[in-house]
Amino acid sequence: MEYTLVFSQFNNFLIAISAFILCLSIIVFVHEFGHYFIGKVCGIHAEVFSVGFGPVLFSTNDKHGTKWQIAAFPLGGYVKFLGDKSPASNPSLNMQDGQDVIFNHNDNLKRGSMHGAPLWARFSTVAAGPAFNFVFSGIIFFLIYVNQGVTKLPLTVQKVYESPLENKLQSGDIIKSINDVQIKNDLSIIGNMLESSFTHNVATYVVERSGRLITLENIIQSPPRIAQVLPKSAAISAGLEKGDIILSLNSEKINSFNQIKKFVEKSEGETLQVKFWRDGEVRATQLTPLIVDVPDETGAFERIYRIGIVSDYFPFEPETTKQSILVALRNSVESIYLIMEGSVKGLYHILFGNISSCNLSGPISIAETSGQMAKQGGLNYFWFIAVLSTAIGMINLFPIPVLDGGHLLFFAVEAVIGKKPNPSIVNTFMTLGFFLLICLMLFSIFNDFLCP
Repeated sequence: MEYTLVFSQFNNFLIAISAFILCLSIIVFVHEFGHYFIGKVCGIHAEVFSVGFGPVLFSTNDKHGTKWQIAAFPLGGYVKFLGDKSPASNPSLNMQDGQDVIFNHNDNLKRGSMHGAPLWARFSTVAAGPAFNFVFSGIIFFLIYVNQGVTKLPLTVQKVYESPLENKLQSGDIIKSINDVQIKNDLSIIGNMLESSFTHNVATYVVERSGRLITLENIIQSPPRIAQVLPKSAAISAGLEKGDIILSLNSEKINSFNQIKKFVEKSEGETLQVKFWRDGEVRATQLTPLIVDVPDETGAFERIYRIGIVSDYFPFEPETTKQSILVALRNSVESIYLIMEGSVKGLYHILFGNISSCNLSGPISIAETSGQMAKQGGLNYFWFIAVLSTAIGMINLFPIPVLDGGHLLFFAVEAVIGKKPNPSIVNTFMTLGFFLLICLMLFSIFNDFLCP
């Protein structure tokens, strides 16, 4: 039994590391390719394109003189342009009055360097990294949305979920009303109607079946079925999966998803004994709810115990139709915006102590999440890659020296004062920015080890 546990943990570790390296390598490549591609378009020569840092594992040179390489440590990457002193795009040390001595007598060579190119070219090249991250995320979201169904009207039962609980609905039923709330041709108002109409866990459905109207009573509107398991949650650690149906918590019978929520909130972090149904078999596990920061209607936060599961919207799988291209595109842009907005708000509330600093994850936590999302299927994994790509693109725009946002800030100063900032001042801010990033990295790793 112990050997089985050790093997399972080792297997999870391998999946997490592999998924993390693949995920981060893709995102880094996209980001750095943005710098490289736009730099090339703007006439700036790239000497090195690296995915990863440290010892070089593989390298090759293209016909344009760019060295493409994969390095040992995959926690980032860089493009070193002509004239860069370092991968952070610091200017060469051979400076006299703001000009590089090497390029003084060679205008073509100077124009092909990062620091000798016009301001617009440098700005575009640096901004392209985060921009490519956003575009890449948008493409993934778009492909997911355009192939993901939206609920079709009239609301029709596509599939009745397998369950040990009684379900009177049948495939092909057309839902006419729920608790006397008429289901019309506007799904946008269904959520509000359902929320205001359900005061109990059971509902009365009127359905059209084979051309006849039938009334079905005592339908469990919110069955205790798991529609999604969140990463880094008590549920995923306990081995619960999408489609599992919770039968009891601490031997107390569970009839609806709302019961689970109330039970967990009152648990005060007590370990819960869980019985659940999966593929016709009753199984058992245990989990300990984790306390999380949840925003309330006023914008403040309250700390509530959660186990990290999401319920189904309906007690059945509705028929769907593909989204239109325009709707999918709009949803993709909206997803990117919401991720950025949520990230900024999260950082703000951490800095001002409104929520726990444990909400700031480090590389170990991200690797664990990568593995968990990969195990839940390709769709979840690619969604996670898109989310992380958006977050990395946004973080790189922060006005911190060393990051792209810091370079863009220096370019803005140059545009205002009409000349490049003093190189010694730039290098000083670069050093401070690097120190700040190291501190943030150490703090996030500290969180990975100490936070639940």
